Amino acid sequence: MIDITKSSFLKYFLFASLYFTEGLQYIIASLILPIYLVDKGIPVSLVTVIAAVYLIPMTIKFIWGGIVDYFNKYGRRKFIILGGSLIIFSLFFLFIIDPSEYLAIFTIFLFLAGCGVGFLDVSADAWAIEISKYEERGKINGAMFVGQALGMVIGSSILTSIAYFFGFNSVFFITALIVLLIILFPVLVKDTRKIKKRLKIASILYNEFKNKTTQLVSIFTPISAINIGLLGVVVPLYLNIYLNINIAVIGLIIAIWSATKVFGSLTMGVICDRWGRKNPLYIILIFGGFFTALLIFAKNWETVAILYGIIGFFHGGQYTILGTLLMDVTNPKIGATQYSILTSLGNLGMTVGESSSGIMVSILGFTRTFLYGGLFFGPALLVLHVIKLKKNYCKV
Repeated sequence: MIDITKSSFLKYFLFASLYFTEGLQYIIASLILPIYLVDKGIPVSLVTVIAAVYLIPMTIKFIWGGIVDYFNKYGRRKFIILGGSLIIFSLFFLFIIDPSEYLAIFTIFLFLAGCGVGFLDVSADAWAIEISKYEERGKINGAMFVGQALGMVIGSSILTSIAYFFGFNSVFFITALIVLLIILFPVLVKDTRKIKKRLKIASILYNEFKNKTTQLVSIFTPISAINIGLLGVVVPLYLNIYLNINIAVIGLIIAIWSATKVFGSLTMGVICDRWGRKNPLYIILIFGGFFTALLIFAKNWETVAILYGIIGFFHGGQYTILGTLLMDVTNPKIGATQYSILTSLGNLGMTVGESSSGIMVSILGFTRTFLYGGLFFGPALLVLHVIKLKKNYCKV
């Protein structure tokens, strides 16, 4: 068995590869799935709701986190393998089911695939919290979100081409094979820690959320994530419906956004380890909102590509620093449960943005939806201002 605590490279590679899986799933939910369902004749207002079903398991991550912590005597690795297996199983059925004929069954397996992602995600996060120190958490989060962004680059460039030439449903089969290859590595990795005695999770959790800093972070997290969920659906639909761009070209534009997220994650991961979490977040939210609002002037795909690429840099930095901050306020004893609750709040914000995007576009049009997408960062900045963080604040 491989001990990842003895090798920084293997540690970063493990978490980057697991988050690579999440990047692929995100592209399916935000890009492949909406256009696939529109192509099958499903109304846009319903398409965004169905796509949000895929993200629901990520908004209730505390359930998967509670299960992982409660059965901590089995370690984190087994739950990562369980989650990956559930993803593979569900994607296979999504490959053979026609949503235009069996939309309800298709949606059920979509939800199950999201549950698999949830188990994999919370187990990976809890494992990272257990083996990380304050001064390396930014880099670990950077590796995670670089892996996720690379998954999105591959997904938005290669999977979209597969969809274009071989059909949308073939994407599910190819993704299942990729996930199978990825979870082979955790099979060889040694669990770093197992707790034989079951913890009083509810009692520890209650004490953690009595902390004012944790409470404010819990408010900030979902508000700051609305923009990401909103743009993740609206931009591809804007390119497809308003600018009449085909799926292959849209995939390349999303790949640019994903690639710039890599640079944002790497840059901000190093910065937040050196200069703290809060000040870099101010910069990210201000400029992220500004460039989102500038999308109202994007009347061709080239302008969208440039602006969305810039936004991708700030999204990548936001993911990394926020993930690092949430690790700081998490008690490692209940790492899966507490961290999953906090990240579920972030995913809730993304789900709100994604599920409401179709309705906003129908009522407001694309231009005003972009404008409101930028303004959502305003309340997030106000909450961030009142969060008080001590230097090197963390639960160790």
